[in-house]
Amino acid sequence: MRVATDIGGTFTDLVAVDKEGHILVTKSHTTPPHFEKGVIDVIKKSKINAEEIEAFIHGTTVIINALTERKGVKTGLITTQGFRDVLEIGRGNRPDLFNIRFKKPTPFVPRYLRREVAERLNYKGEVLIPLNRKQVVEAIEFFKRERVEAIAVAFLHSYANPAHEQETVTLIKELWPDIAVTASNEVTKEWREYERTSTCVLNSYVKPIAASYVDRLEDELTKIGAKGKKYIMQSNGGTTTFSQSKVTPINMVESGPVAGVFGSNILGQMLGEKNIIAFDIGGTTAKCSLIDNGEIKVSTDYKIEKTNLTAGYPIKIPVVDIVEIGNGGGSIAWIDEAGSLKVGPISAGAVPGPVAYGKGGTEPTTTDANLITGRLSANNFDYEVDIDKVKEAIREKVAKYFNISVDEGALGIIRIANSNMLNALKLVSVRKGYDPREFTLVAFGGGGSMHAPALAKELGVKKVVVPVAASVFSAWGMLMTDLRHDYIKTYIRRLNDIKYEEINQEWTSLESEAVAQFVEDGLERGKVMFSRFADMRYLGQEHTVKVPVPNGIWNEDLIGEVIERFHQIHEHYFTFKLDGAPTEIVNLHLTGFGVVQKPEIGKIQQNGAVESAVKEIRPVLYEDTGWIDTKVYDRQRLAPGVSIEGPAIVEEASASTVLYSGQELTVDVYGNLIISTGVK
Repeated sequence: MRVATDIGGTFTDLVAVDKEGHILVTKSHTTPPHFEKGVIDVIKKSKINAEEIEAFIHGTTVIINALTERKGVKTGLITTQGFRDVLEIGRGNRPDLFNIRFKKPTPFVPRYLRREVAERLNYKGEVLIPLNRKQVVEAIEFFKRERVEAIAVAFLHSYANPAHEQETVTLIKELWPDIAVTASNEVTKEWREYERTSTCVLNSYVKPIAASYVDRLEDELTKIGAKGKKYIMQSNGGTTTFSQSKVTPINMVESGPVAGVFGSNILGQMLGEKNIIAFDIGGTTAKCSLIDNGEIKVSTDYKIEKTNLTAGYPIKIPVVDIVEIGNGGGSIAWIDEAGSLKVGPISAGAVPGPVAYGKGGTEPTTTDANLITGRLSANNFDYEVDIDKVKEAIREKVAKYFNISVDEGALGIIRIANSNMLNALKLVSVRKGYDPREFTLVAFGGGGSMHAPALAKELGVKKVVVPVAASVFSAWGMLMTDLRHDYIKTYIRRLNDIKYEEINQEWTSLESEAVAQFVEDGLERGKVMFSRFADMRYLGQEHTVKVPVPNGIWNEDLIGEVIERFHQIHEHYFTFKLDGAPTEIVNLHLTGFGVVQKPEIGKIQQNGAVESAVKEIRPVLYEDTGWIDTKVYDRQRLAPGVSIEGPAIVEEASASTVLYSGQELTVDVYGNLIISTGVK
């Protein structure tokens, strides 16, 4: 049996698949700050025999939580003389240009803990000034006195030659074996001093936190008899071993969300859909990502806490391109100073949760609004719902202010939440030059199927797919992933002046490094596969576009093909290309996949008329038509091939699909719900 668990802001999800392809789904409440307890709780709740777990894959929010809540450790930085203030200076591209109250983000390492040492390399990696080991020793002694718990080492041009960083790390480990330490070349070999230093610092900041969490989780799994292979989901859409995750934990910063995107791509392959918008609504956030022609977008331009008011903190690691907003089932509805109704980004989370949970929550949320409008049934909650208390919360916090009914207040909350989510969907599609009519929306998470049919109709998407195990689909996606490591190296060369022997040697070196890593992970050489990319630009440009390039030996014919691909991709993103203009490579990007055995998903073997799946008829409040007596279907009793016309609701234990008038739903052989949205 393969088992995956995913920690969310409200629930911890589990999906298990046995050798016959049968899927088991379980949810339990997330247990902050001891998240490993929630993982063990959900395994026990599923009644799985832990000794039968052949492979365990885990997605966690521990790293992103430690960063956003500033719960990492006291960190010191050792850097090149004269570059102490790189973290403070940052970049000049302010997101809000005319904001006179703008403040730069506060560095994670205060200035007094940033120590300079004499050493210098040029851009080629040649040594100009040798490393001053005495100053390194002095910095270590200072950090000991300050009770620093982690050290980051980031020297100028170490992407070209890591020798000085490696020498410094070796010295630190000799003099202070117990300290957590990160050299920038361990997490990224790309240029851009500020971004590289920021990534190095943030990795050190969370390194002890990650190590402690992974060790606790491994101990708990061992106690219940889980002795199979254990993996952790990374931000690049692949997995890594528990031991490697403790070395570079920053690669887990978007550990959970990206699994759903990867799962959407696998599901698309099963259904013959290459163009997909993955849409995940959980308890705290809504996330979306676009898959173009079967290719998941991965970028190293990721930032945490970036908004239209703040530049955020760059993390230069490969991360699946995701837009995330603070709107989910637990998002709180509130009135701002101007008297406008807002939903999110503050969430009621797992504790106290929405008012409907009965755990002490007093602020109305999206979940409460969906309950009042009949889209959710009180019978599907784990506990007795006090519907009068839910109505009172919406009346006092929303309806009374606008002098409207509770029903109108609840519908207003849903409309605002939908508007926020629609903006996020536009950011990954329309705003990047894609026509939503050419894409299928895969909706998952606890709230994905509830909001997706309305959003798809508004966006112009013709088809929505609600997968099996939709509420825990990110965990399902983890079951389908391979081991993955990305190797990116700055290598600036003009294409018309490339030396074939040199670039082929660079690719060979990257592949050798990848093979060594996978062998260390316990994988055979024959199960390692590679994909290559080149970050390219026109001569004179600042930024690049990522171009897929063929494997194999580079020669004159291949160079011509690479340049033509670059022109096409540049034109797609920026609406123009410069035929004949000189082009150059900035980075070489090798992705290594360690192929692991994946479960076969079984087809549904059941029959029955659609009317046999009707649970009840209940009034549901729709935006345009008001209250309608609506048939509610039990998803578990829907046989393949059946068809349902809206308005209707399809319920399962932890999700609800809301079908609008003019929309039609069919069930495929795997049990996925395929919705035709009525868009022409």
